[in-house]
Amino acid sequence: MHIGTARTALFNYLYAKHTGGTFLLRIEDTDRERSTEAAVKVIFDGMAWLDELDAEREKARAEGRVVRSPWRDLAPNDAPDRPFVVRLRSPHEGETVVDDQVKGTVRFQNKDLDDLILLRTDGTPTYNLAVVVDDHDMGVTHVIRGDDHLNNAARQTLIYKGLGWEVPVWAHLPMIHGPDGAKLSKRHGAQAVSEFDDMGYLPEAMRNYLTKLGWGHGDDEIFSDAQAAEWFDIKDVVGAPARLDWAKLNHINNHYIRLAEPDRLAGLVTKILKSRDWPLHDGDTAILQRTIPLVRDGAKTLLDLADAVVFALKRRPLELPEKIAGFLTEETAARLSRLSERLESEADWEVAALEATLRNFAEAEGVGLGKIGPALRGVLSGGSPAPDLAGALVSLGKPESLGRIADALSQAR
Repeated sequence: MHIGTARTALFNYLYAKHTGGTFLLRIEDTDRERSTEAAVKVIFDGMAWLDELDAEREKARAEGRVVRSPWRDLAPNDAPDRPFVVRLRSPHEGETVVDDQVKGTVRFQNKDLDDLILLRTDGTPTYNLAVVVDDHDMGVTHVIRGDDHLNNAARQTLIYKGLGWEVPVWAHLPMIHGPDGAKLSKRHGAQAVSEFDDMGYLPEAMRNYLTKLGWGHGDDEIFSDAQAAEWFDIKDVVGAPARLDWAKLNHINNHYIRLAEPDRLAGLVTKILKSRDWPLHDGDTAILQRTIPLVRDGAKTLLDLADAVVFALKRRPLELPEKIAGFLTEETAARLSRLSERLESEADWEVAALEATLRNFAEAEGVGLGKIGPALRGVLSGGSPAPDLAGALVSLGKPESLGRIADALSQAR
């Protein structure tokens, strides 16, 4: 499902909620399986008139007109006894008007509208007829879809009027373009909704962001589903194509990551780590739930969040990178040893208390935290990204933190 299709569905849903209506999802199945014996027979039986139609198309194109059925003005008895389709007898003159909630009034000259096929030779309906009948039977009042269907609106309007049915309210949404203004394609990155899931975006963030693509409510950037349904009106949708803005999407996703429950995020991060074949052990869920609140502020996506928690899941003894090992000079190792003794006596293993302990220790040593931080962070994280020093200590817990420091000191001797 393309992201543009997802936004179209979302706008339909929001408008239905806003007006107290019903949102319907229909799967089109008008194109029958082609490999059956009956379908093959239809192909062969239709070869004669298919060549005839090609010739008529070429003639119409040369004369600058659309295809008209050669049988529309003949008596039924004059038609040849062979497979046939049923077409719409489109008017020759005048215009068909589509009053669109997004595009405004769009006029189509009837001379440019062909006699579209309604029923195929096997009796099955084509798309345009099927959706009109289905929408009418289900009581659909508003049709909100991509503007690549705008031409279909004119043809479907003719079908509605031909059947004597009320024409629904049309609203055709502009396409979503890439950041460069070109039509969204693979070179712009993700297109399908499933790809955004794989890239670590939360569904509530995608709903918020997609709703903002071509619609807005004042200066509000972040809003709940309930607020969107309350505020949304299809008439407020902008007619120009919207551009996919990765920076804005990341900002919104980060907002919802910071709001999400840690246990939910722990489950999502666990799924990502499993996809990376990261070895997980009993107790890791508790570590994730403890660590995520301390690292998620900087995470634009769930993939970022998974990267940020890895340090806490490592198993002792950590293999220190050469750069980290280089920090452990004799002086620094001795200082870390004294810090370890000070941390051993720390009763309140919380961020605020540990921040105070680290500051007091640095003052007592007569140095700034810059003389302690790089080595301590490297020893605790093994060189992986980690939060601030107090956050890293809380994430690991007291026994694990002291154990990692002890392991590093033993390697430095």
